[in-house]
Amino acid sequence: MSVKGASYEAQQRRFVRMAMAPSLLFLLVVAGLPTVFLLVTSLTPGALVNPGSLGDFSEPLRNYKLLGSDERFVGSLGVQARLSVYTVVLQVLLGTGLALLVHSGQERWKSLRHLFVIPMVLPPIVVAVIWKLIYTPDISPIYQAARMLGVTLPALTTHVDFALWSIVIADTWEWAPFTFLMVLAALQTLPAEYVEAARMDGADAWRVFGHIVLPYIAPVLLVCTLFRLIDSIKAFPLIFLLTGGGPGSVTEVTNYYAYLVAFNFGELGYSSAITVVLLAATVLISWGAMRVSRNAGGTE
Repeated sequence: MSVKGASYEAQQRRFVRMAMAPSLLFLLVVAGLPTVFLLVTSLTPGALVNPGSLGDFSEPLRNYKLLGSDERFVGSLGVQARLSVYTVVLQVLLGTGLALLVHSGQERWKSLRHLFVIPMVLPPIVVAVIWKLIYTPDISPIYQAARMLGVTLPALTTHVDFALWSIVIADTWEWAPFTFLMVLAALQTLPAEYVEAARMDGADAWRVFGHIVLPYIAPVLLVCTLFRLIDSIKAFPLIFLLTGGGPGSVTEVTNYYAYLVAFNFGELGYSSAITVVLLAATVLISWGAMRVSRNAGGTE
């Protein structure tokens, strides 16, 4: 390589670093500093009623030791696990089904593909308000229709058996379009000759799907599952506005419990420890997602 070429590449690298510097600095300020503050605070018994306790590092692991015996924290992990499993499974199934319908070529489904994406582009708080109206018996069209049919529906967001499912339904409505878009994009790259050859050999629609379509979109489904699993931890707006963690603690997921500990009970140190544990779990899931998706991509 000539000296001139090496100099040009060095200038390119310098330009890239200079162009990225503002974004990296902004990311450091917005994400890095709060994370450091969170970690430091989790090592203190910090409380709002005693600001000086934020500088007390005499027993740095105190909060983490308390987590194991905190039944409410352990229960919130179980609620989060159920919410994540229910929402991810439904979102992947519903999104995949809609993508298959649109890809089938029927005009009535193709004309609706833009409507399927609308929930995902709405701000989360707007989605929460929409479902708050839907779940309010006095003004909900669903409850009005049920009354016209002589059916009595319980108040879903305050019923022990249905409160968590009310969150699941709302979250699925909001994020199933993510899987829909990903799977539809994968289906549109599926070579048509594979399907045509299978049909010429006498394969019916189910065999075509099971032996050709499903294996082809399996890596995309895996990525969708893992990314939605990570993102399912962020259902805070729905829970905050629809159920408030209730009734009791039926819908109290871990991040909502951390919010209550910090702002209702004033224990910033303990709340930070809860958040650090949740953050660590999210990082581990993200790392696993990248490893699995990389391996899936490498086996194609």
